[in-house]
Amino acid sequence: MITGFLPWGYSDDVSYNYGDNIYYEGDEVYYGDEAVATSDEYAEQAQTIAEGGPEVDDNAEWLTLGVFAITQDGQASGPPPTMFVQLAINKQGVVAGTFQNTTTDSSQPVIGMVDQKTQRTAWGIEGKQWPIMETGISNLTEDTAAALVHFADGQTQQWLLVRLEEPQEGQSTQ
Repeated sequence: MITGFLPWGYSDDVSYNYGDNIYYEGDEVYYGDEAVATSDEYAEQAQTIAEGGPEVDDNAEWLTLGVFAITQDGQASGPPPTMFVQLAINKQGVVAGTFQNTTTDSSQPVIGMVDQKTQRTAWGIEGKQWPIMETGISNLTEDTAAALVHFADGQTQQWLLVRLEEPQEGQSTQ
């Protein structure tokens, strides 16, 4: 779906498997065996990616990436998720959508970007610096995707995005 849509050399070979090929050791972040940044630099890079998008063309063509439930990684089954994000991407690599928190009954627009070189994708609530959520663009084509959430206080947590199935035609969403 994304391969034919993005004109800048998207590859599903680039994935971000947090805890596996991307991991924190001490204050360093590693991709494979290579240290790529300190933990603070890595979070700042995510923020730069999220804020780096060009002005969105009103006539831009968008591809829906999906609606995802957001849960803390490793959370035992329990109450149903209360946070959701709907994401779409345009041909420039701008990511946009809506974050919804059903506990607070609030919805907020999200905006972000795909770094074309690394294919790292980061987004946040429009108009706010933190928190920033990130994963690889290829991860967003999967049914589940590990993601990192970077917070203003310097903490980074691993979360999980779980794709929600689209309702069947004629099926109620209630």
